[in-house]
Amino acid sequence: MLKVGDQLPQFEGINQNGEPVKSEKLLGKKLVVFFYPKASTPGCTAEACSLRDHYSELKNQGYQLLGVSADSVKRQKSFSDKYELPFDVIADENHDVIEKFGVWQMKKFMGREFMGIVRTTFIFDEKGVCTQVIDKVRTKDHAAQILEG
Repeated sequence: MLKVGDQLPQFEGINQNGEPVKSEKLLGKKLVVFFYPKASTPGCTAEACSLRDHYSELKNQGYQLLGVSADSVKRQKSFSDKYELPFDVIADENHDVIEKFGVWQMKKFMGREFMGIVRTTFIFDEKGVCTQVIDKVRTKDHAAQILEG
């Protein structure tokens, strides 16, 4: 998993509109990249809506936001439209971006082990250096976690 001090990995993902999102185009502003297990599930919806509801505050502090999950473009589009998300969400079905950040890991749920996305948020400075990793995401209060720094 990426850690504080690491450089933003080079990647190209596809957003909810089927358009490419390239990491090098994200430099120059502070960047929040949040990984979530599955679009439109309760925790992921709460997290995305917390960020949506505080988007202007985050933007005023110089942040740009990018969500990533292994969902399809169609599912990401539905998620983005339904909850009126003002930021891109990447459909990373082949796990390229997920693997580069190191969030595809063994998980345990109800006694069962499986591979999945570990809900994690990475914050980068304007030069693409990781300044914070949030691995204990409070889904309903995630914007506050970022704003508190």
